[in-house]
Amino acid sequence: MTDRLYRHIEACNNTPSPNHLLPFHFGPAQVGWVSAELARALTFLPRDFHFEGKGVAMAGRLRTPGMRSDALAAAVRQLAKQGFGRVRGELFDIRAEANGPVLGTLDRGAIPQFGIIGQGAHLNGLVRRADGLHVWVGIRSKDKAVAPGQLDNLVAGGIPAGLDADETLLKEAGEEASLPPELAVQARRTGRISYILTNNEGLRRDVLHVFDLELPEDFVPQPNDDEVERFELWPARRLLEAVAETDTVKFNVNLVLIDLFLREGLVDPASAEGRKLRAGLDQGP
Repeated sequence: MTDRLYRHIEACNNTPSPNHLLPFHFGPAQVGWVSAELARALTFLPRDFHFEGKGVAMAGRLRTPGMRSDALAAAVRQLAKQGFGRVRGELFDIRAEANGPVLGTLDRGAIPQFGIIGQGAHLNGLVRRADGLHVWVGIRSKDKAVAPGQLDNLVAGGIPAGLDADETLLKEAGEEASLPPELAVQARRTGRISYILTNNEGLRRDVLHVFDLELPEDFVPQPNDDEVERFELWPARRLLEAVAETDTVKFNVNLVLIDLFLREGLVDPASAEGRKLRAGLDQGP
């Protein structure tokens, strides 16, 4: 089963090195990577972007996170008109390292264009029954831009500017699955997953913070926005088969579920297969 599961890890890590791109700096701190095409577009914004060596840096006069954020917001609006990303109206924090200080903010739609670390929170909703472990899955809406109609975690969402993973989880739990706060707050953090993926958005350097929540058998989550059409409770082994044998699960949710299968012993974490899968789940920033 190793190859059938590991193919999802390989698909999310299709960029062994970003060295074909140009470093993007705030002063001495490298925060991302940009393509040569985007770098050329930035030459038309010389007041805010400078070129040094083989990289691109924001102008030295932009010394505070607020100043950088304002300049980037103006640039993103210009760049979107030229086909570089899109304006989504949701800001993400910019950090040089996943746990580092906030150096500015950038519209979520431009995060991959600048190769900046993006972070998210994912929740496994678990039900332990007499016949074994069951997992709540969401069926994504068919009009979603990404992975329409595919299987998703019970709750998942990008971490917006100003919030941490725990705060994002509580917010998304109510918005996506109608989880009451007193239940959602019982979720426990189990680790993180990272990957580096090149796709049509640009370079995704993603860090996913993973949580588990044990749910009572009589609780049924209900969609509360347009993210998912419905929720279904699946036996964990059925979900393992879906990940191994099909492409019906959203690309990065496969990794969250592989992590769950290892922790729950559906795949032996001490086996050669298990060790290979575990090592593959943390290849990003």
